[in-house]
Amino acid sequence: MAVYFFDTSHIRRSKGQSAVRAAAYRSASRLHDYHLDRTFDYTAKPDVIHSEILAPEGSPEWVRNRELLWNAIEAREKRCDAQLAREIKFALPEELTQSQAIVLAREFVQEEFVTRGTIADLNVHWDQGNPHAHVMRTMRELGPDGFGLKEREWKRWGELLVRWREHWADTANEHLLRAGLDVRIDHRSYREQGMELEPLIYLRRPVFEALRRGERSEGARRVEEVRARNALKIEQRPEIVFDSLTRRQSTFTRRDIAREVVRNIDDPERFGKLMARLERSPELVTLVHGTGGAGNFVADARYTTRAILRVEQRIGKIASKMVAAAHHPIRDAAFNSARSKHRELSVEQWEAVRQMTSPRSVEAVTGLAGSGKSAAIAAAKDAWEGSGYRVHGATFRGIAAENLEKYSGVESGTLAFWEMAWKSGRVAVSGGDIFVIDEAGMVATRQMARVLSKLYEAGAKAVLVGDAEQLEPIAAGAAFRAIAERTGYHEVSGIRRATEPEHLIDRFKRMQRDFTKVAARFDLDPALKSRAAELRQDMKQTATEISSSSDLMRGAARAGIASQVKSLARESAHRPLEEKGFNLDR
Repeated sequence: MAVYFFDTSHIRRSKGQSAVRAAAYRSASRLHDYHLDRTFDYTAKPDVIHSEILAPEGSPEWVRNRELLWNAIEAREKRCDAQLAREIKFALPEELTQSQAIVLAREFVQEEFVTRGTIADLNVHWDQGNPHAHVMRTMRELGPDGFGLKEREWKRWGELLVRWREHWADTANEHLLRAGLDVRIDHRSYREQGMELEPLIYLRRPVFEALRRGERSEGARRVEEVRARNALKIEQRPEIVFDSLTRRQSTFTRRDIAREVVRNIDDPERFGKLMARLERSPELVTLVHGTGGAGNFVADARYTTRAILRVEQRIGKIASKMVAAAHHPIRDAAFNSARSKHRELSVEQWEAVRQMTSPRSVEAVTGLAGSGKSAAIAAAKDAWEGSGYRVHGATFRGIAAENLEKYSGVESGTLAFWEMAWKSGRVAVSGGDIFVIDEAGMVATRQMARVLSKLYEAGAKAVLVGDAEQLEPIAAGAAFRAIAERTGYHEVSGIRRATEPEHLIDRFKRMQRDFTKVAARFDLDPALKSRAAELRQDMKQTATEISSSSDLMRGAARAGIASQVKSLARESAHRPLEEKGFNLDR
Protein backbone atom coordinates (compact mmCIF):
# COMPACT_ATOMS: atom_id res chain seq x y z
CA MET A 1 0.00 0.00 0.00
CA ALA A 2 1.03 3.62 -0.38
CA VAL A 3 3.35 4.65 2.46
CA TYR A 4 5.12 7.90 3.16
CA PHE A 5 8.89 7.72 3.15
CA PHE A 6 11.19 10.61 2.26
CA ASP A 7 14.85 10.66 3.24
CA THR A 8 17.85 12.84 2.41
CA SER A 9 21.56 12.24 2.82
CA HIS A 10 24.93 13.26 1.37
CA ILE A 11 27.38 11.34 -0.78
CA ARG A 12 30.54 12.15 1.23
CA ARG A 13 34.18 11.60 0.39
CA SER A 14 34.97 11.42 4.13
CA LYS A 15 32.98 8.16 4.25
CA GLY A 16 34.98 6.71 1.39
CA GLN A 17 32.09 7.27 -1.00
CA SER A 18 32.39 8.05 -4.70
CA ALA A 19 29.74 9.96 -6.63
CA VAL A 20 30.58 7.91 -9.73
CA ARG A 21 30.17 4.63 -7.89
CA ALA A 22 26.91 5.78 -6.28
CA ALA A 23 25.54 6.82 -9.68
CA ALA A 24 26.58 3.51 -11.27
CA TYR A 25 24.87 1.50 -8.53
CA ARG A 26 21.63 3.48 -8.57
CA SER A 27 21.37 3.39 -12.36
CA ALA A 28 22.55 -0.23 -12.74
CA SER A 29 25.19 0.93 -15.21
CA ARG A 30 28.93 0.65 -15.87
CA LEU A 31 30.91 3.83 -15.11
CA HIS A 32 34.62 4.60 -14.87
CA ASP A 33 35.85 6.82 -12.02
CA TYR A 34 38.69 8.95 -13.44
CA HIS A 35 39.87 10.04 -9.99
CA LEU A 36 40.20 6.47 -8.69
CA ASP A 37 40.98 4.99 -12.13
CA ARG A 38 38.47 2.29 -11.35
CA THR A 39 35.44 0.94 -13.21
CA PHE A 40 32.21 0.19 -11.35
CA ASP A 41 29.92 -2.28 -13.11
CA TYR A 42 26.42 -2.79 -11.70
CA THR A 43 24.71 -3.74 -14.95
CA ALA A 44 23.56 -7.02 -13.39
CA LYS A 45 21.54 -5.20 -10.73
CA PRO A 46 17.82 -6.00 -11.24
CA ASP A 47 14.66 -3.91 -10.84
CA VAL A 48 15.97 -0.55 -12.12
CA ILE A 49 13.12 0.41 -14.45
CA HIS A 50 14.02 4.01 -15.27
CA SER A 51 17.22 6.08 -15.32
CA GLU A 52 17.42 9.65 -16.50
CA ILE A 53 19.43 12.81 -15.93
CA LEU A 54 17.20 15.87 -15.79
CA ALA A 55 18.89 19.22 -16.34
CA PRO A 56 17.69 22.82 -16.62
CA GLU A 57 16.83 23.96 -20.12
CA GLY A 58 19.93 25.33 -21.83
CA SER A 59 22.38 23.07 -19.98
CA PRO A 60 25.24 21.69 -22.11
CA GLU A 61 24.57 18.24 -23.54
CA TRP A 62 27.49 16.62 -21.72
CA VAL A 63 25.74 16.91 -18.32
CA ARG A 64 23.27 14.27 -19.50
CA ASN A 65 26.15 11.80 -19.77
CA ARG A 66 26.23 10.14 -16.33
CA GLU A 67 29.95 9.30 -16.42
CA LEU A 68 30.99 12.80 -17.52
CA LEU A 69 28.66 14.51 -15.05
CA TRP A 70 29.78 12.77 -11.88
CA ASN A 71 33.46 12.74 -12.84
CA ALA A 72 33.19 16.52 -13.33
CA ILE A 73 31.77 16.77 -9.81
CA GLU A 74 34.58 14.59 -8.42
CA ALA A 75 37.18 16.76 -10.17
CA ARG A 76 35.63 20.00 -8.88
CA GLU A 77 35.68 18.93 -5.23
CA LYS A 78 39.23 19.11 -3.82
CA ARG A 79 38.70 18.51 -0.10
CA CYS A 80 39.08 15.07 1.43
CA ASP A 81 35.82 15.62 3.35
CA ALA A 82 33.87 17.06 0.40
CA GLN A 83 30.13 16.63 0.03
CA LEU A 84 29.83 15.36 -3.54
CA ALA A 85 26.06 15.21 -3.98
CA ARG A 86 22.84 15.29 -2.04
CA GLU A 87 20.71 12.19 -2.35
CA ILE A 88 16.95 12.16 -1.95
CA LYS A 89 15.11 8.86 -1.67
CA PHE A 90 11.34 8.50 -1.57
CA ALA A 91 8.87 5.61 -1.64
CA LEU A 92 6.56 5.35 -4.65
CA PRO A 93 2.93 4.23 -4.23
CA GLU A 94 2.55 0.54 -5.04
CA GLU A 95 -0.97 1.23 -6.29
CA LEU A 96 0.39 3.05 -9.36
CA THR A 97 1.61 1.25 -12.46
CA GLN A 98 5.30 1.49 -13.27
CA SER A 99 4.68 4.08 -15.99
CA GLN A 100 2.45 6.15 -13.68
CA ALA A 101 5.08 6.03 -10.93
CA ILE A 102 7.79 7.19 -13.35
CA VAL A 103 5.63 10.14 -14.47
CA LEU A 104 5.05 11.02 -10.81
CA ALA A 105 8.75 10.88 -9.91
CA ARG A 106 9.75 12.91 -12.98
CA GLU A 107 7.19 15.62 -12.27
CA PHE A 108 8.30 16.02 -8.66
CA VAL A 109 12.01 16.11 -9.53
CA GLN A 110 11.44 18.50 -12.43
CA GLU A 111 9.30 20.94 -10.44
CA GLU A 112 11.15 20.85 -7.13
CA PHE A 113 14.77 20.57 -8.24
CA VAL A 114 15.43 21.08 -11.96
CA THR A 115 13.34 24.23 -12.40
CA ARG A 116 15.35 25.70 -9.52
CA GLY A 117 18.57 25.30 -11.46
CA THR A 118 20.17 22.03 -10.35
CA ILE A 119 20.88 18.79 -12.19
CA ALA A 120 19.15 15.64 -10.96
CA ASP A 121 20.07 12.02 -11.66
CA LEU A 122 16.77 10.14 -11.26
CA ASN A 123 16.59 6.36 -10.92
CA VAL A 124 13.41 4.40 -10.22
CA HIS A 125 13.80 1.00 -8.54
CA TRP A 126 10.82 -1.38 -8.64
CA ASP A 127 11.85 -3.75 -5.87
CA GLN A 128 9.18 -6.26 -4.87
CA GLY A 129 7.03 -4.57 -2.23
CA ASN A 130 9.32 -1.54 -2.12
CA PRO A 131 9.11 0.67 -5.22
CA HIS A 132 11.18 3.80 -4.68
CA ALA A 133 13.21 6.50 -6.39
CA HIS A 134 16.78 7.71 -5.85
CA VAL A 135 17.69 11.26 -6.85
CA MET A 136 21.32 12.40 -6.80
CA ARG A 137 21.45 16.19 -6.98
CA THR A 138 24.38 18.40 -7.81
CA MET A 139 25.19 21.00 -5.17
CA ARG A 140 27.03 23.60 -7.25
CA GLU A 141 25.79 26.09 -9.80
CA LEU A 142 26.67 25.23 -13.39
CA GLY A 143 28.16 28.06 -15.44
CA PRO A 144 29.93 28.43 -18.80
CA ASP A 145 33.21 27.31 -17.22
CA GLY A 146 31.78 24.32 -15.36
CA PHE A 147 30.64 23.94 -11.77
CA GLY A 148 31.10 27.03 -9.62
CA LEU A 149 29.94 28.06 -6.15
CA LYS A 150 27.87 25.95 -3.79
CA GLU A 151 24.18 26.85 -3.85
CA ARG A 152 23.15 29.38 -1.21
CA GLU A 153 19.75 27.74 -0.85
CA TRP A 154 21.32 24.98 1.26
CA LYS A 155 21.76 27.49 4.10
CA ARG A 156 18.00 27.31 4.63
CA TRP A 157 18.15 23.55 5.04
CA GLY A 158 15.35 23.15 7.61
CA GLU A 159 12.90 25.22 5.59
CA LEU A 160 13.95 23.42 2.41
CA LEU A 161 13.36 19.95 3.83
CA VAL A 162 9.89 20.87 5.12
CA ARG A 163 8.98 22.17 1.65
CA TRP A 164 10.29 19.05 -0.10
CA ARG A 165 8.46 16.67 2.24
CA GLU A 166 5.15 18.48 1.89
CA HIS A 167 5.52 18.93 -1.87
CA TRP A 168 6.24 15.21 -2.32
CA ALA A 169 3.06 14.25 -0.42
CA ASP A 170 1.02 16.79 -2.40
CA THR A 171 2.35 15.59 -5.76
CA ALA A 172 1.92 11.89 -4.94
CA ASN A 173 -1.64 12.44 -3.70
CA GLU A 174 -2.51 14.36 -6.86
CA HIS A 175 -1.29 11.47 -9.03
CA LEU A 176 -3.11 8.88 -6.90
CA LEU A 177 -6.30 10.90 -7.30
CA ARG A 178 -5.78 11.19 -11.07
CA ALA A 179 -5.44 7.43 -11.25
CA GLY A 180 -8.86 7.11 -9.59
CA LEU A 181 -7.37 5.67 -6.39
CA ASP A 182 -8.91 6.37 -3.00
CA VAL A 183 -5.49 6.41 -1.31
CA ARG A 184 -3.31 9.18 0.12
CA ILE A 185 -0.04 9.64 1.95
CA ASP A 186 0.69 12.16 4.71
CA HIS A 187 4.01 13.90 5.38
CA ARG A 188 3.06 14.70 8.97
CA SER A 189 4.27 12.65 11.94
CA TYR A 190 2.03 10.00 13.48
CA ARG A 191 1.61 12.24 16.52
CA GLU A 192 0.50 15.18 14.37
CA GLN A 193 -2.00 12.88 12.65
CA GLY A 194 -3.36 11.69 16.00
CA MET A 195 -2.41 8.04 15.41
CA GLU A 196 -2.02 5.63 18.33
CA LEU A 197 0.64 3.43 16.72
CA GLU A 198 4.32 4.32 16.60
CA PRO A 199 6.03 4.71 13.22
CA LEU A 200 8.39 1.93 12.24
CA ILE A 201 12.01 3.02 11.99
CA TYR A 202 13.40 2.77 8.47
CA LEU A 203 16.28 0.33 8.16
CA ARG A 204 19.01 1.42 5.77
CA ARG A 205 20.27 -1.24 3.40
CA PRO A 206 23.40 -2.31 5.39
CA VAL A 207 21.28 -2.86 8.50
CA PHE A 208 18.57 -4.63 6.51
CA GLU A 209 21.08 -6.95 4.84
CA ALA A 210 22.67 -7.74 8.22
CA LEU A 211 19.23 -8.57 9.61
CA ARG A 212 18.58 -10.94 6.71
CA ARG A 213 21.83 -12.72 7.55
CA GLY A 214 20.60 -13.17 11.10
CA GLU A 215 22.91 -10.53 12.55
CA ARG A 216 21.42 -8.24 15.18
CA SER A 217 22.06 -4.51 15.29
CA GLU A 218 20.94 -1.52 17.30
CA GLY A 219 18.67 -0.36 14.47
CA ALA A 220 17.06 -3.79 14.12
CA ARG A 221 16.56 -4.03 17.89
CA ARG A 222 14.77 -0.67 17.96
CA VAL A 223 12.46 -1.74 15.13
CA GLU A 224 11.53 -4.94 16.97
CA GLU A 225 10.78 -2.95 20.14
CA VAL A 226 8.45 -0.60 18.24
CA ARG A 227 6.71 -3.54 16.54
CA ALA A 228 6.23 -5.29 19.88
CA ARG A 229 4.62 -2.19 21.43
CA ASN A 230 2.40 -1.71 18.38
CA ALA A 231 1.40 -5.39 18.42
CA LEU A 232 0.21 -5.14 22.03
CA LYS A 233 -1.87 -2.04 21.22
CA ILE A 234 -3.43 -3.77 18.21
CA GLU A 235 -4.28 -6.91 20.18
CA GLN A 236 -5.86 -4.80 22.92
CA ARG A 237 -7.92 -2.83 20.37
CA PRO A 238 -7.85 -4.36 16.87
CA GLU A 239 -9.85 -1.46 15.40
CA ILE A 240 -6.64 0.59 15.57
CA VAL A 241 -5.85 -1.14 12.25
CA PHE A 242 -8.99 0.35 10.70
CA ASP A 243 -8.17 3.79 12.13
CA SER A 244 -4.72 3.65 10.56
CA LEU A 245 -6.05 2.48 7.19
CA THR A 246 -8.82 5.05 6.90
CA ARG A 247 -6.45 7.93 7.46
CA ARG A 248 -4.96 7.02 4.07
CA GLN A 249 -8.04 5.69 2.26
CA SER A 250 -11.76 5.63 2.97
CA THR A 251 -12.24 2.12 1.53
CA PHE A 252 -9.96 -0.92 1.62
CA THR A 253 -9.63 -4.63 0.85
CA ARG A 254 -8.74 -7.68 2.93
CA ARG A 255 -5.23 -7.50 1.53
CA ASP A 256 -4.90 -3.93 2.81
CA ILE A 257 -5.91 -5.09 6.29
CA ALA A 258 -3.46 -8.00 6.20
CA ARG A 259 -0.60 -5.73 5.11
CA GLU A 260 -1.33 -3.30 7.93
CA VAL A 261 -1.35 -6.13 10.47
CA VAL A 262 1.78 -7.90 9.21
CA ARG A 263 3.80 -4.68 9.50
CA ASN A 264 3.69 -5.23 13.26
CA ILE A 265 2.71 -8.89 13.74
CA ASP A 266 4.29 -11.61 11.60
CA ASP A 267 3.88 -14.58 13.96
CA PRO A 268 1.44 -16.86 12.01
CA GLU A 269 -0.69 -17.80 15.00
CA ARG A 270 -1.04 -14.24 16.35
CA PHE A 271 -1.63 -12.95 12.82
CA GLY A 272 -4.40 -15.49 12.15
CA LYS A 273 -6.20 -14.79 15.42
CA LEU A 274 -6.08 -11.05 14.90
CA MET A 275 -7.35 -11.27 11.31
CA ALA A 276 -10.27 -13.39 12.54
CA ARG A 277 -11.14 -10.76 15.15
CA LEU A 278 -11.00 -8.00 12.53
CA GLU A 279 -13.22 -10.00 10.15
CA ARG A 280 -15.87 -10.28 12.87
CA SER A 281 -15.56 -6.68 14.01
CA PRO A 282 -18.90 -4.85 14.14
CA GLU A 283 -16.99 -1.77 12.94
CA LEU A 284 -16.37 -3.35 9.51
CA VAL A 285 -18.88 -2.56 6.73
CA THR A 286 -18.96 -4.36 3.36
CA LEU A 287 -19.42 -1.96 0.44
CA VAL A 288 -18.80 -4.38 -2.45
CA HIS A 289 -19.07 -8.14 -2.02
CA GLY A 290 -16.42 -10.33 -3.58
CA THR A 291 -17.10 -12.43 -6.63
CA GLY A 292 -15.45 -15.61 -5.39
CA GLY A 293 -14.24 -17.50 -2.38
CA ALA A 294 -16.02 -18.86 0.65
CA GLY A 295 -18.13 -16.38 2.57
CA ASN A 296 -18.28 -12.66 2.06
CA PHE A 297 -14.84 -11.74 3.39
CA VAL A 298 -12.70 -12.37 0.30
CA ALA A 299 -9.73 -10.73 -1.34
CA ASP A 300 -11.58 -8.69 -3.96
CA ALA A 301 -14.34 -7.36 -1.70
CA ARG A 302 -14.17 -3.72 -0.59
CA TYR A 303 -14.88 -2.39 2.88
CA THR A 304 -15.11 0.73 4.97
CA THR A 305 -15.82 1.36 8.64
CA ARG A 306 -18.89 2.52 10.48
CA ALA A 307 -16.85 5.48 11.70
CA ILE A 308 -16.18 6.65 8.13
CA LEU A 309 -19.83 6.13 7.16
CA ARG A 310 -20.92 8.16 10.18
CA VAL A 311 -18.58 10.98 9.14
CA GLU A 312 -19.89 10.91 5.55
CA GLN A 313 -23.47 10.92 6.82
CA ARG A 314 -22.63 13.88 9.06
CA ILE A 315 -21.15 15.71 6.07
CA GLY A 316 -24.34 15.03 4.11
CA LYS A 317 -26.57 16.32 6.92
CA ILE A 318 -24.51 19.49 7.35
CA ALA A 319 -24.56 20.06 3.58
CA SER A 320 -28.35 19.67 3.51
CA LYS A 321 -28.71 22.25 6.29
CA MET A 322 -26.37 24.65 4.47
CA VAL A 323 -28.39 24.23 1.26
CA ALA A 324 -31.53 25.20 3.16
CA ALA A 325 -29.81 28.23 4.71
CA ALA A 326 -30.19 31.00 2.12
CA HIS A 327 -28.13 33.55 4.04
CA HIS A 328 -25.68 34.76 1.36
CA PRO A 329 -27.49 36.80 -1.29
CA ILE A 330 -25.53 39.17 -3.51
CA ARG A 331 -26.51 42.59 -4.78
CA ASP A 332 -27.71 42.87 -8.36
CA ALA A 333 -25.44 45.87 -8.86
CA ALA A 334 -22.42 43.85 -7.70
CA PHE A 335 -23.23 40.99 -10.07
CA ASN A 336 -23.75 43.35 -13.00
CA SER A 337 -20.47 45.11 -12.21
CA ALA A 338 -18.65 41.77 -12.20
CA ARG A 339 -20.31 40.89 -15.49
CA SER A 340 -19.11 44.12 -17.07
CA LYS A 341 -15.57 43.52 -15.81
CA HIS A 342 -15.40 39.89 -17.01
CA ARG A 343 -16.93 40.15 -20.47
CA GLU A 344 -14.67 37.38 -21.80
CA LEU A 345 -16.50 34.64 -19.86
CA SER A 346 -18.69 32.21 -21.78
CA VAL A 347 -22.37 31.51 -21.09
CA GLU A 348 -21.33 28.25 -19.40
CA GLN A 349 -18.89 30.07 -17.12
CA TRP A 350 -21.55 32.62 -16.16
CA GLU A 351 -23.86 29.76 -15.24
CA ALA A 352 -21.10 28.56 -12.90
CA VAL A 353 -20.80 32.08 -11.44
CA ARG A 354 -24.59 32.15 -10.92
CA GLN A 355 -24.43 28.84 -9.06
CA MET A 356 -21.48 29.88 -6.88
CA THR A 357 -23.10 33.21 -5.94
CA SER A 358 -26.50 31.78 -5.03
CA PRO A 359 -27.86 32.66 -1.55
CA ARG A 360 -27.31 29.06 -0.39
CA SER A 361 -24.51 28.43 2.12
CA VAL A 362 -22.88 25.64 0.12
CA GLU A 363 -22.41 25.12 -3.63
CA ALA A 364 -20.34 22.84 -5.88
CA VAL A 365 -18.72 23.42 -9.28
CA THR A 366 -16.67 20.92 -11.28
CA GLY A 367 -14.47 20.82 -14.37
CA LEU A 368 -11.03 19.78 -15.59
CA ALA A 369 -8.04 22.13 -15.58
CA GLY A 370 -8.28 24.53 -18.49
CA SER A 371 -12.08 24.53 -18.48
CA GLY A 372 -12.35 28.07 -17.09
CA LYS A 373 -13.12 27.50 -13.41
CA SER A 374 -10.49 30.00 -12.19
CA ALA A 375 -11.89 32.78 -14.37
CA ALA A 376 -15.39 32.02 -13.09
CA ILE A 377 -14.13 32.14 -9.48
CA ALA A 378 -12.51 35.52 -10.16
CA ALA A 379 -15.85 36.90 -11.38
CA ALA A 380 -17.69 35.41 -8.40
CA LYS A 381 -15.11 36.97 -6.07
CA ASP A 382 -15.86 40.43 -7.47
CA ALA A 383 -19.61 39.88 -7.05
CA TRP A 384 -19.17 38.70 -3.46
CA GLU A 385 -16.81 41.50 -2.46
CA GLY A 386 -19.12 44.03 -4.11
CA SER A 387 -21.83 42.69 -1.81
CA GLY A 388 -19.71 43.13 1.31
CA TYR A 389 -18.42 39.59 1.83
CA ARG A 390 -14.85 38.52 2.63
CA VAL A 391 -13.60 35.85 0.21
CA HIS A 392 -10.95 33.26 1.12
CA GLY A 393 -9.41 30.31 -0.69
CA ALA A 394 -8.66 26.94 0.91
CA THR A 395 -6.93 23.92 -0.63
CA PHE A 396 -5.46 20.59 0.43
CA ARG A 397 -2.08 21.38 -1.19
CA GLY A 398 0.17 24.39 -0.80
CA ILE A 399 0.85 24.67 -4.55
CA ALA A 400 -2.89 24.62 -5.24
CA ALA A 401 -3.36 27.55 -2.84
CA GLU A 402 -0.71 29.50 -4.75
CA ASN A 403 -2.41 28.75 -8.08
CA LEU A 404 -5.88 29.63 -6.80
CA GLU A 405 -4.60 32.99 -5.61
CA LYS A 406 -2.61 33.59 -8.80
CA TYR A 407 -5.39 32.83 -11.28
CA SER A 408 -8.52 33.94 -9.45
CA GLY A 409 -7.19 36.67 -7.15
CA VAL A 410 -8.64 34.95 -4.06
CA GLU A 411 -6.27 35.16 -1.09
CA SER A 412 -5.66 31.51 -0.23
CA GLY A 413 -4.08 29.10 2.26
CA THR A 414 -4.10 25.38 2.91
CA LEU A 415 -6.90 23.79 4.91
CA ALA A 416 -4.31 22.89 7.55
CA PHE A 417 -3.41 26.60 7.81
CA TRP A 418 -7.04 27.64 8.23
CA GLU A 419 -7.74 24.95 10.83
CA MET A 420 -4.69 25.98 12.83
CA ALA A 421 -5.65 29.67 12.58
CA TRP A 422 -9.20 28.95 13.77
CA LYS A 423 -8.00 26.75 16.62
CA SER A 424 -5.50 29.34 17.88
CA GLY A 425 -8.04 32.15 17.64
CA ARG A 426 -5.83 34.14 15.25
CA VAL A 427 -8.58 34.17 12.62
CA ALA A 428 -12.31 34.44 13.30
CA VAL A 429 -14.93 33.23 10.85
CA SER A 430 -18.50 34.53 10.57
CA GLY A 431 -21.47 34.84 8.26
CA GLY A 432 -19.62 37.46 6.25
CA ASP A 433 -17.00 34.94 5.09
CA ILE A 434 -17.05 32.87 1.93
CA PHE A 435 -14.54 30.02 1.51
CA VAL A 436 -13.72 28.65 -1.94
CA ILE A 437 -12.39 25.12 -1.38
CA ASP A 438 -10.43 24.17 -4.50
CA GLU A 439 -9.46 20.57 -5.41
CA ALA A 440 -12.27 19.47 -3.09
CA GLY A 441 -11.98 15.85 -4.22
CA MET A 442 -8.54 15.63 -2.62
CA VAL A 443 -9.78 16.57 0.85
CA ALA A 444 -9.94 13.65 3.28
CA THR A 445 -13.34 12.75 4.71
CA ARG A 446 -12.54 13.64 8.32
CA GLN A 447 -10.93 16.97 7.39
CA MET A 448 -13.87 17.93 5.18
CA ALA A 449 -16.23 17.15 8.06
CA ARG A 450 -14.26 19.39 10.43
CA VAL A 451 -14.05 22.29 7.97
CA LEU A 452 -17.69 22.11 6.89
CA SER A 453 -18.83 21.91 10.53
CA LYS A 454 -16.78 25.00 11.39
CA LEU A 455 -18.20 27.01 8.48
CA TYR A 456 -21.76 25.90 9.20
CA GLU A 457 -21.52 26.77 12.90
CA ALA A 458 -20.10 30.20 12.03
CA GLY A 459 -22.78 30.86 9.41
CA ALA A 460 -20.17 31.12 6.63
CA LYS A 461 -20.51 29.86 3.05
CA ALA A 462 -18.51 27.08 1.36
CA VAL A 463 -18.04 26.79 -2.40
CA LEU A 464 -16.47 23.47 -3.40
CA VAL A 465 -14.57 23.28 -6.68
CA GLY A 466 -13.23 20.01 -8.06
CA ASP A 467 -13.03 17.41 -10.80
CA ALA A 468 -16.28 15.87 -12.07
CA GLU A 469 -14.61 12.46 -12.32
CA GLN A 470 -14.33 12.44 -8.52
CA LEU A 471 -18.14 12.35 -8.32
CA GLU A 472 -18.30 8.87 -9.84
CA PRO A 473 -19.35 6.21 -7.28
CA ILE A 474 -16.12 4.20 -7.59
CA ALA A 475 -13.73 7.13 -7.64
CA ALA A 476 -11.78 8.92 -4.95
CA GLY A 477 -13.31 12.03 -3.39
CA ALA A 478 -16.01 10.57 -1.11
CA ALA A 479 -16.48 13.76 0.95
CA PHE A 480 -16.86 15.95 -2.15
CA ARG A 481 -19.34 13.44 -3.55
CA ALA A 482 -21.41 13.43 -0.34
CA ILE A 483 -21.78 17.22 -0.54
CA ALA A 484 -22.44 17.40 -4.30
CA GLU A 485 -25.24 14.85 -3.93
CA ARG A 486 -27.04 17.33 -1.64
CA THR A 487 -26.24 20.54 -3.50
CA GLY A 488 -26.26 19.46 -7.11
CA TYR A 489 -23.35 20.86 -9.12
CA HIS A 490 -22.54 22.80 -12.24
CA GLU A 491 -19.88 21.38 -14.57
CA VAL A 492 -17.67 23.70 -16.62
CA SER A 493 -16.82 21.36 -19.49
CA GLY A 494 -15.27 23.51 -22.22
CA ILE A 495 -11.49 23.66 -22.62
CA ARG A 496 -10.36 27.26 -23.07
CA ARG A 497 -6.99 28.74 -23.81
CA ALA A 498 -5.46 31.29 -21.48
CA THR A 499 -5.60 34.77 -22.95
CA GLU A 500 -3.18 36.43 -20.53
CA PRO A 501 0.50 35.69 -21.33
CA GLU A 502 1.54 35.12 -17.71
CA HIS A 503 -0.98 32.29 -17.50
CA LEU A 504 0.20 30.39 -20.56
CA ILE A 505 3.14 28.45 -19.13
CA ASP A 506 1.34 27.20 -16.04
CA ARG A 507 -1.76 26.46 -18.12
CA PHE A 508 0.33 24.41 -20.56
CA LYS A 509 1.78 22.37 -17.67
CA ARG A 510 -1.66 21.69 -16.22
CA MET A 511 -3.01 20.63 -19.61
CA GLN A 512 -0.04 18.27 -20.00
CA ARG A 513 -0.95 16.60 -16.72
CA ASP A 514 -4.64 16.37 -17.62
CA PHE A 515 -3.80 14.92 -21.03
CA THR A 516 -1.68 12.22 -19.36
CA LYS A 517 -4.52 11.38 -17.00
CA VAL A 518 -7.19 11.21 -19.70
CA ALA A 519 -5.01 9.32 -22.20
CA ALA A 520 -4.21 6.68 -19.60
CA ARG A 521 -7.93 5.80 -19.34
CA PHE A 522 -8.78 5.24 -23.02
CA ASP A 523 -9.27 1.52 -22.49
CA LEU A 524 -11.73 2.11 -19.65
CA ASP A 525 -13.74 4.79 -21.39
CA PRO A 526 -13.36 5.29 -25.18
CA ALA A 527 -15.40 8.50 -24.88
CA LEU A 528 -12.36 10.10 -23.25
CA LYS A 529 -10.59 10.11 -26.63
CA SER A 530 -12.52 13.18 -27.71
CA ARG A 531 -11.54 14.92 -24.47
CA ALA A 532 -7.89 14.01 -25.07
CA ALA A 533 -8.05 15.29 -28.65
CA GLU A 534 -9.53 18.56 -27.43
CA LEU A 535 -6.84 18.93 -24.78
CA ARG A 536 -4.06 18.15 -27.24
CA GLN A 537 -5.36 20.68 -29.74
CA ASP A 538 -5.49 23.33 -27.04
CA MET A 539 -1.94 22.41 -25.97
CA LYS A 540 -0.78 22.96 -29.57
CA GLN A 541 -2.43 26.36 -29.74
CA THR A 542 -0.99 27.37 -26.38
CA ALA A 543 2.46 26.11 -27.42
CA THR A 544 2.23 28.21 -30.58
CA GLU A 545 1.48 31.33 -28.51
CA ILE A 546 4.35 30.62 -26.11
CA SER A 547 6.82 29.95 -28.93
CA SER A 548 5.97 33.28 -30.56
CA SER A 549 7.40 35.20 -27.58
CA SER A 550 11.07 35.11 -26.61
CA ASP A 551 10.16 36.13 -23.04
CA LEU A 552 7.66 33.29 -22.74
CA MET A 553 10.13 30.80 -24.21
CA ARG A 554 12.65 31.82 -21.56
CA GLY A 555 9.95 31.19 -18.98
CA ALA A 556 9.22 27.81 -20.57
CA ALA A 557 12.93 26.98 -20.37
CA ARG A 558 12.97 27.82 -16.66
CA ALA A 559 9.91 25.60 -16.19
CA GLY A 560 11.58 22.73 -18.05
CA ILE A 561 8.93 22.52 -20.80
CA ALA A 562 10.67 24.31 -23.68
CA SER A 563 11.31 21.12 -25.67
CA GLN A 564 7.65 20.02 -25.40
CA VAL A 565 6.47 23.51 -26.35
CA LYS A 566 8.74 23.57 -29.41
CA SER A 567 7.63 20.10 -30.48
CA LEU A 568 3.91 20.85 -30.27
CA ALA A 569 4.28 24.29 -31.86
CA ARG A 570 6.21 22.68 -34.74
CA GLU A 571 3.54 19.98 -35.08
CA SER A 572 0.83 22.62 -35.14
CA ALA A 573 2.66 24.56 -37.86
CA HIS A 574 3.29 21.46 -39.98
CA ARG A 575 -0.22 20.03 -39.88
CA PRO A 576 -1.80 22.36 -42.49
CA LEU A 577 1.06 21.62 -44.91
CA GLU A 578 0.74 17.87 -44.39
CA GLU A 579 -2.96 18.07 -45.09
CA LYS A 580 -2.06 19.64 -48.45
CA GLY A 581 0.19 16.69 -49.31
CA PHE A 582 3.60 17.87 -48.12
CA ASN A 583 5.77 15.20 -46.50
CA LEU A 584 7.75 17.01 -43.79
CA ASP A 585 10.71 15.51 -41.99
CA ARG A 586 10.30 16.35 -38.33
